[in-house]
Amino acid sequence: MQIPYTTEVRPDTGLTNPKLGVWLFLASEVMLFGSLFSSYALLRTGAPSWPDQSSIVNVPLATLNTVVLIASSVTMVMAWASLAPHAAGVRRGDPAAEAVGLRKFRLYMGLTLLCGAIFLVVKAIEYGDKFSHHLYPATNNFLGLYFTMTGLHAIHVIAGMIVNAYFLGPGTKMWKTDPERFTNRIEVAGIYWHFVDVVWIFLFPVLYLL
Repeated sequence: MQIPYTTEVRPDTGLTNPKLGVWLFLASEVMLFGSLFSSYALLRTGAPSWPDQSSIVNVPLATLNTVVLIASSVTMVMAWASLAPHAAGVRRGDPAAEAVGLRKFRLYMGLTLLCGAIFLVVKAIEYGDKFSHHLYPATNNFLGLYFTMTGLHAIHVIAGMIVNAYFLGPGTKMWKTDPERFTNRIEVAGIYWHFVDVVWIFLFPVLYLL
């Protein structure tokens, strides 16, 4: 059965169904992270004393991770942009368009996954340093929020990497059979990935710089 509006825009929303679905999903994610940011603000303003965050967290490593995630957003856009101009050619059966688009896509998507892996490795180093100094979520309210917010964000990074890895591997079969739909799927995956990056851009100053 052909699902409607997978590549065509719905007249009532101006979006395709997958894009509408991911925006609705991200709306719930905004509420999730918004509640955590609100908890941070309430706990910090209501606390009689608050630890010096910069002395607990590793600002240079967090800065590196910020650069890495911003770079991953760029490569994610390039992964989608490498497909879009060649989709029509693939549909016409042009092998050159199919090969060129897929080759560039694999390069940029691979770089996106690499950036995600670097981010997680750096975060693991941060966590390991905290544990080696006997700093745990139960130590104080700040560390409880730090581990909860960064840990939840890391889970979202892992989820995005799993989806992107699928599209880099077996998911590329759709590029040959339905190139427009595959291109749209990469765009939707990119919207999620950019959201994860934006969340980190808010986490970075709140947890590391304030």
